Amino acid sequence: MTGLPRQRLRVGFVGSGFIAEFHLKGMLGVRNVDVTGVFSRKAENRARFAARVAELGLGDCSSHDNLESLVNAGDVDAIWILSPNYTRLDVMRTIHAEVKAGRSKVIAVACEKPLARTVAEAREMLRLAEDAGLNHGYLENQVFCTPVLRGKDIVWRRAASTTGRPYLARAAEEHSGPHEPWFWQGDKQGGGVLSDMMCHSVEVARHLLTKPGAPRKSLTVKQVSGTVATLKWTRPNYAEQLRKRFGAEVDYRNRPSEDFARGTILLEDEDGNELVIEATTSWAYVGAGLRIQLELLGPEYAMEFNSLNTGLKIFMSRAVKGEEGEDLVEKQNAEQGLMPVLEDEAGVYGYTDENRHMVECFRKGETPMETFHDGLAVVEILMGLYRSAEINGTVSFPAPELENYVPPVARRGA
Repeated sequence: MTGLPRQRLRVGFVGSGFIAEFHLKGMLGVRNVDVTGVFSRKAENRARFAARVAELGLGDCSSHDNLESLVNAGDVDAIWILSPNYTRLDVMRTIHAEVKAGRSKVIAVACEKPLARTVAEAREMLRLAEDAGLNHGYLENQVFCTPVLRGKDIVWRRAASTTGRPYLARAAEEHSGPHEPWFWQGDKQGGGVLSDMMCHSVEVARHLLTKPGAPRKSLTVKQVSGTVATLKWTRPNYAEQLRKRFGAEVDYRNRPSEDFARGTILLEDEDGNELVIEATTSWAYVGAGLRIQLELLGPEYAMEFNSLNTGLKIFMSRAVKGEEGEDLVEKQNAEQGLMPVLEDEAGVYGYTDENRHMVECFRKGETPMETFHDGLAVVEILMGLYRSAEINGTVSFPAPELENYVPPVARRGA
């Protein structure tokens, strides 16, 4: 890559929805970056996004009516892929084609989690990025959560250094269900809650168990065991709620995806020590809102974090009336009572530090802490968990049979 380091990185967004808004909020805390372009399917969404960029003072953002226009724009250095899961491989193919043909000057690409719906798709995402000579980053925000960064530093520096490495990581993420209909459709999303949210839990747990400065591949997956269930959304009244909210394309009476998943991953470090990840995810949780719980345990210490144990709480009595919203916490489920408030969701959830890290790595030509290699490794684990649940048994790694594996809930239309 020529002309590095660059004084500023100019970023184009593919996608203008819910997650793109989180990334924009995260960009507010990032230096040396401008958001200069956006492509998404609907003109009104692109216009709203460009206006939001201007409102936040993040740059002069052009609206592009096709992906090639964005990728070939003279004021775009890097692409953030934030579009739905089923579009990402085609987006990467377009970026690859335009760069290889010399029509695009893009030098880097970052992709939101999960990297792909299957191992084969994830491997192709990686191949395309590297064949085009692009720097690449995997956008896994929980690795960059402020409590994770601070907690890992303290545990490894003060406790692990004197009593031994951590050996058990627990990660859970739960909320009441996704915002958009495609999330609920197994073929478009790649699965259900396991694909959607356990990608977070698996990677943040791997990160916590990895020695600072060591590559993630220093941990070897030995075997995985998974369980999936549909606990809430197949019940007739809740299936009808989904139909009314999203239309006939989300049919949980006949075509459900799992809304609960549990996974156990057995790993081995470079010295042969056994390590364990326990992960739980749910779309059937009803509480104040999105709840992330993390634990890291070692011989003489423990670390824990719960995103809803906030320092700021607000009480509102029955007399306080208002519209539904998510102004206190993501996936907010109530507007009354004693409620936690995340005063900086983008920071606590890791979007600010994640974007700062990616921008600086791309601007300087350095390899990010999370790359498409990590995204591929996560998808391999997820597919192992789906296969384990399907056969009601343990899946041992390496598992070449997972290369073209598609989870049962994603097979329709495949």
